[in-house]
Amino acid sequence: MAATDRQAHWEGVYTTKADTEVSWYEDSPELSLTLLREAGLTPEMSVIDIGGGASRLVDALVESGQAHVSVLDLSAAALETAKSRLAGAARTQWIVLDVTAWTPDRQYDFWHDRAAFHFLTTVADQQAYVRVLGTALKDGGKAVIGTFALDGPETCSGLPVARYDAEGLQAVLGEQFKLATTRRHQHTTPWGSIQKLQFSTFEKVGEQSDSLEV
Repeated sequence: MAATDRQAHWEGVYTTKADTEVSWYEDSPELSLTLLREAGLTPEMSVIDIGGGASRLVDALVESGQAHVSVLDLSAAALETAKSRLAGAARTQWIVLDVTAWTPDRQYDFWHDRAAFHFLTTVADQQAYVRVLGTALKDGGKAVIGTFALDGPETCSGLPVARYDAEGLQAVLGEQFKLATTRRHQHTTPWGSIQKLQFSTFEKVGEQSDSLEV
């Protein structure tokens, strides 16, 4: 799917449904917070949430005093929903872009992606994502990436997805990233169905020649 088509799709989702009516909704992002903290996130560090949409993760990070939080999503409507809950959150940066076409203007200590990467089903889009990840993440930085597991759903929001285990995700990310931890997770949708996911944490170990100075 082309980037323009992806943007139109997600804008349509977030302008026709409440954030509590989508399958990926969760009241509290406890798993994401746990994984970020276990990987070493501390308040003075920077973190970006990729495909964050209207997720409550940004609320929790801001409330905990995180020094710099960015949220990137295709849907302006989704980010406006999140922003409306965080009036006056001056430390938060909102980025309305497709991650595959994004040129970061800084580097981050942490990259978080809960169920965005698996919507990139072509090699070209996956490679573009990895290039951006390599540029945006500091050397030694950590990436927490959650996708549908191998036995998870084959589609979501009417779109096909790519399913992974930790080894498959490592193969896509390449030698620049080293797998640190992985765990399976069962997400319960607002209507009670179960979705099986995997969350893997990677450390950036390689150097990127076009990386940005902070």
